[in-house]
Amino acid sequence: MTQQTQTALTPEVKAMIGVTGDVVEAWGVVDAEYLRRFTQAVMDPDPRYWDQEFAKTTPYGEIITPPIMVSYMASRIRPDQEDPITKAFEEDPMSDGIGRVSRPGSLPRVPTNLIRVLNAGNELEIYKYPSIGDKVFSQHKYSDIRERVGRDGSPFLIVTTETTYKNQKDELLCITRASSIRR
Repeated sequence: MTQQTQTALTPEVKAMIGVTGDVVEAWGVVDAEYLRRFTQAVMDPDPRYWDQEFAKTTPYGEIITPPIMVSYMASRIRPDQEDPITKAFEEDPMSDGIGRVSRPGSLPRVPTNLIRVLNAGNELEIYKYPSIGDKVFSQHKYSDIRERVGRDGSPFLIVTTETTYKNQKDELLCITRASSIRR
């Protein structure tokens, strides 16, 4: 086992904690057709998502959407926009389609030479179910960056990005937290 000789949590990396991206409005609104396709894709037949009469009997009194749907809506692009994932592959055929993909509201890159990225987990904090007709707004933030040391003695970072989703009334819908390991 080698000794850790250098920290990955430099002052420049620490300075990224709290950095936020722009507030971005998702293209389109929460609509019944997108909801239908989304619930079919995730194979969730819950009648709260499609049966108006049943939905009226629930505590929500209306059709609701799965709370995670807003995170997928936020990444939709208008038909006349260039696809950022296609662009990333054109610029770098070895792209993973995630890193170095520039989208509206994206955060600046964490200034580190650690380039391997692994998913370290996700969580969802639900406040309000989106309603049909809602506009969705999102904002990303680096909420935490921690350093750990691997079994081989080399440092790695755990970067947590928090994304807040609100509707047109500025009501908080949900917060997602996505952690990644940078090695």
